[in-house]
Amino acid sequence: MTEGAELQIVTFGLGAEVFAVPVALVREILDYRETFRIPNGPDYLLGLTDMRGQGVTTVDFRLRLGLPAAAPTASTRILVVDVPVGDRVLMLGLVVDRVLEVCSVAVEQLEGAPDIGVRWPSDYIGGVFRRADGFVVLVEMRRIFSAEEASLLDHRAAAAA
Repeated sequence: MTEGAELQIVTFGLGAEVFAVPVALVREILDYRETFRIPNGPDYLLGLTDMRGQGVTTVDFRLRLGLPAAAPTASTRILVVDVPVGDRVLMLGLVVDRVLEVCSVAVEQLEGAPDIGVRWPSDYIGGVFRRADGFVVLVEMRRIFSAEEASLLDHRAAAAA
């Protein structure tokens, strides 16, 4: 990217931490609602959420990142994102504690992932940047879900639909 380039992001909170994903990956932000449960999936797989007649595989993003579970609140949202997995794109709903804002960050502000002091595997971190109130972690979506996990999620969702 060229100097002065900016990345458009959506920031969201999981507990006290703030994370971000590129706007280009975000399809929609939904109010939280209970999902249609899918049996025999990984613990983070919640089920299917209806998005205008389409079933969206929905995961608890806290659990996927290794954070403790939390009960939904009035601020809980489902961030519907496109996750590049291999040669295809998987549409997933990520249950997050709250969506904060859509904003820009200068690419030169992004620092590499720290090697220590984090509670989630650092290979999921695409970068970190500082704001007045702390750090924001840019999540590398293509590393969160492996091709095998994506196939499992697709299979479970198709079986339930």
